[in-house]
Amino acid sequence: MNLQADVCIVGGGPAGTLLGHLLAKNGVSTIIIERSAGVNRQFRGEHINAETETILKEHNLFDKIEELGLLKMKKVEFFAGKNIVNSITPGNLEDHVGIHVPQAHLLGAIIQESEGNKNFQLVFNTTVKELIQDDKGFYTGVKAIRDREEIHISSKVTIGADGRYSTVRKLAKIPTIEMTHGYDVLWAKIPAPAGWEPTTRMVLVNGHQLALFTQTGGLIQIGWNIAEGSYPELRKGSLQPFLEPLIETFPELEVSVNEHLRSWKDLVCLKVQSSRSETWVEDGLVLIGDAAHTMTPTGAIGINCGMKDAHVLAPILTQALIENNISAEQLKLFEMNRKNEIKTQQIMQLKQETSISEKFAYK
Repeated sequence: MNLQADVCIVGGGPAGTLLGHLLAKNGVSTIIIERSAGVNRQFRGEHINAETETILKEHNLFDKIEELGLLKMKKVEFFAGKNIVNSITPGNLEDHVGIHVPQAHLLGAIIQESEGNKNFQLVFNTTVKELIQDDKGFYTGVKAIRDREEIHISSKVTIGADGRYSTVRKLAKIPTIEMTHGYDVLWAKIPAPAGWEPTTRMVLVNGHQLALFTQTGGLIQIGWNIAEGSYPELRKGSLQPFLEPLIETFPELEVSVNEHLRSWKDLVCLKVQSSRSETWVEDGLVLIGDAAHTMTPTGAIGINCGMKDAHVLAPILTQALIENNISAEQLKLFEMNRKNEIKTQQIMQLKQETSISEKFAYK
C-alpha cells in the first residue's frame, strides 16, 4: 500500500495528534501513524497545566474535552505525617490548580474535531520500520508495517512524535544526552474512597516523595519515588511495610489499598531519566515531545511540553511548506523557539528534586 501526504507524523499521542489536527486545519495534508490499536491505552502523565489549558481553549478543543470528562484539582497539599504543612491554592479568578484529563478523552476529542477534514488521517496498528531519504539526504517518508502488510508513506516532512524511546530518532541516528536523577517511580491506581477531594497530595517518606493524584472515574494514581535501581531488591521483601506510610498518613485508604495492592505485580516501575536530543531537526524531519526531550515526572509537565511543541511547530511548519523550504535550517526556527525553555524546565526539575524537603517545611 502506498500513501501520500504533506506530513507524516509517527506517534498518535497528545503531541502528535494535536499537531496533526492543527496542520489539517491549516490545509496541510497529514497522516498520523500509531502503533497501538486505539486511544484507550494506559498512560501515566495526564495532568495539564494552565498554559496547556489556554492552548486547548485557543484551538477550541477544551470544551470538547470537558464534555468527555476531566477533573479540576482544588489544591496541592504537602504532608508531614498526617499534618498539612504547605499548600498551593488557586490564584485570583481561578478555581483550580491543574486538571486531570484522561488521555483517551483528550485524544478522542481532538480526533472527533478532525473527523471530516480531508487533510487529516489517523492509522492505528501501524509501526514504522524505516525512514526514506532522497539522494540529497532529505527525509521523504517512512516504511511501516500494518497488519503484516508493508506501507510506504511519501511525505515532504516526517515528524517523530513517538516518545522517549523514539524509533524515528534512532533511525535518524540523532544523538541524545540522557541524564539520570537518582530515583525511579513506582506507579499504581486504586479506587478513591467516598468524599475524596480532587486534590494532589504529597508526602515525604524516608527522604523520598510519595504523590497521590486524584483522577476522573473515582481513582487515585499513586507514585512512590524510590532510589534509582532499587526495585529488584525492594520487591524481594514484603509489600506491606512499603505500603504502611501511605496507610498511616491516609487511613481512609486502607481498605482500597489492601484490596487492590496485594503484590508487587500491582505496581509498575518507571525508570526516571531526562534527555535532550542533540538536534530536533534534520532536512525534512522534526522531533517533538519526549522524542526530542524527555522530562521527569516532577511537576507533571511532560505532556504539557509536548503539546506546546505541537502548538509552536504547526504555524512554523505550515509556512515552511508554503515556501517549499523544509530544510533543517528553516525548521530550526522551531527548535530555537523551544529548546531554551525546555532546558530551563529540566534544570528546574533537577533543582526541585534536590531540594525536595523544602516543600515539606512548615509555612
